[in-house]
Amino acid sequence: MKQKHLKIFRVVFSLLLLLGITSLFVDFRELIPTAWADRLLFLQFVPSVIQFITVPAVLSAGFIIILVLTALFGRVYCSFICPLGIFQDIVSWISKKAKVIKRYKFRKALNYLRYPVLALVVISLLFGSMFVLNLLDPYSSFGRIFSDIVRPGIIAANNGLASLFEKFDMYFLYRLNLDLVTWKTVFIPAVLVIAVVVLAFYYGRLYCNAICPVGTVLGFLSRFSVFRIRMDKATCTKCGKCAFACKSTCINIKTQEVDNSRCVACYNCIDVCPENSIKYMTGKGSAKAAFKPVAVTTDDSKREFIGKTLVYAVALTGLSEKVFSAETEDRPAGKIKNPKKYPVTPPGSVSIRHFTDRCTACHLCISVCPTKTLQPSFLEYGFTGMSQPHMDYGIEYCNFECTKCGEVCPTGAILPITVEEKKLEQLGKVNFVKTKCIVYTDNTSCGSCSEHCPTQAVKMVPYKDDLTIPETDTDICIGCGACEFACPVKPHTAIFVDGNTVHQVAKAPKVEELKQESSDDFLF
Repeated sequence: MKQKHLKIFRVVFSLLLLLGITSLFVDFRELIPTAWADRLLFLQFVPSVIQFITVPAVLSAGFIIILVLTALFGRVYCSFICPLGIFQDIVSWISKKAKVIKRYKFRKALNYLRYPVLALVVISLLFGSMFVLNLLDPYSSFGRIFSDIVRPGIIAANNGLASLFEKFDMYFLYRLNLDLVTWKTVFIPAVLVIAVVVLAFYYGRLYCNAICPVGTVLGFLSRFSVFRIRMDKATCTKCGKCAFACKSTCINIKTQEVDNSRCVACYNCIDVCPENSIKYMTGKGSAKAAFKPVAVTTDDSKREFIGKTLVYAVALTGLSEKVFSAETEDRPAGKIKNPKKYPVTPPGSVSIRHFTDRCTACHLCISVCPTKTLQPSFLEYGFTGMSQPHMDYGIEYCNFECTKCGEVCPTGAILPITVEEKKLEQLGKVNFVKTKCIVYTDNTSCGSCSEHCPTQAVKMVPYKDDLTIPETDTDICIGCGACEFACPVKPHTAIFVDGNTVHQVAKAPKVEELKQESSDDFLF
């Protein structure tokens, strides 16, 4: 029976899912409900595993479904569900249409690379670091690319078109504030997208079969899957069309064997076979077993090199932090760095440890943050926490009524909370540096911090003459950063929020009743 319908089904399904996931990251008009995130991301492998560990429940068991599907049908995750895999397929398709790649050819498995990379991920996790996994997780990599690079590009294009149409008195488009783009926010996703595009453009799914840890894990399981791509040696004429179409380069036409550990179940080979000799069938089909186990070999010298490089980078980071923290007292007040000990993590993230142990830095929370307070970190969490989001109160402050980041987080790093819980969750505590305040330095009135504080944790008290100066109450401060954002002292403000290592519950602010003056003296 012809099985060409399998490729059509795969293409339609994967494109629809890719469209949905992409929309989550680039929806700058906030048209898509945050509740859709759970449905669209339910089957993403790494986020699902982490969420299941954090909140064991049926709704967080998508990875179990992926494992069952892999055991039955091979690496269907890689072609049907993984957004980075589907993105690579589009790049490969463009490469073929541009006639850069006319045909693929069989290559031996890069076991000396993919297994050490997987080992490095596991070892780093055992040492309590998510850094390597965050860098290589395909879903999170896709999220960073579309959140940090594609989304700002779309907003810029929108603003350009809006300006153009305004000249013709057409206003169906309107300009928006551009997302903050710095080299710190785009460096990692830019390197990643260049690497993925180049590899996909010239070598098909090489990234998935040589670097991706999820691909390596599922590839090991797919060796034993019930249904696999297999060749019928009796009818095969060795024309080679299946091998030429295989972007995983895993079909050896000479031996008529398929390496199912690298096959991503794209079904391109089935689509092009003129004799219908390559099929998707069970392991007990008519053809002989197509997979020959490959001995796992590891290169200890390469692993040692990677480990030493990581240690060197961490050491270099420590040196860099010392250099960055070197401030002199001779500088103007606003240029003296504040003694902030800890970064501020998003509401619902429980603690810095809870957040950094579970966040894969997919940046979906950054995409949906309406004020853009959430930004990719650089060294705020240290080198190994690079790219995990933090609250940047230099950009904006956390909206008092907003809980969107917890609604979309696919790993449980940010747990969903109610608005009422958010209003009492203390992310950090306010610190006031009197010697930097312009009331003290310039003898001028201000009060911006007090005006913006939603809980009145900052209020103005008499200072001298007619001036007032801020006074803080850390018991009712929730660490939203409104005071820090509003402070006119730059670049290092006179009032700032230092993050709590473990989030606390703030005291409810006192509600003062307005006293209405008596109107007894009025004549009528």
